[in-house]
Amino acid sequence: QVQLVESGGGLVQAGGSLRLSCAASGSTVSRSVMGWHRQAPGKQRELVARIYVGGGENYADFVKGRFTISRDNAKNAVYLQMTSLKPEDTAVYYCNADSRGGNYWGQGTQVTVSS
Repeated sequence: QVQLVESGGGLVQAGGSLRLSCAASGSTVSRSVMGWHRQAPGKQRELVARIYVGGGENYADFVKGRFTISRDNAKNAVYLQMTSLKPEDTAVYYCNADSRGGNYWGQGTQVTVSS
């Protein structure tokens, strides 16, 4: 059973920073494509950033230069460092693991950016 648990969300002012964490169990992040997605009220869930098994990364255009995804294989965790936050970044952020064993989601963590 794969479990993903996000943490680190909260309320921050525009221009501020937050670091989200995703702790994985039942699978190893080093063998999965790990991603962060978000869903704002009334909108579809969208990809924010992804890190591949080989270490390559890709980002949605709306976060390029502001967000950084990283992975700690020893801790079996993935992170999303978010800087220069904007009110439009307000959403529930979800961790995702895509592996040979399946596709898994965490329960999400709320990020609210005030103007």
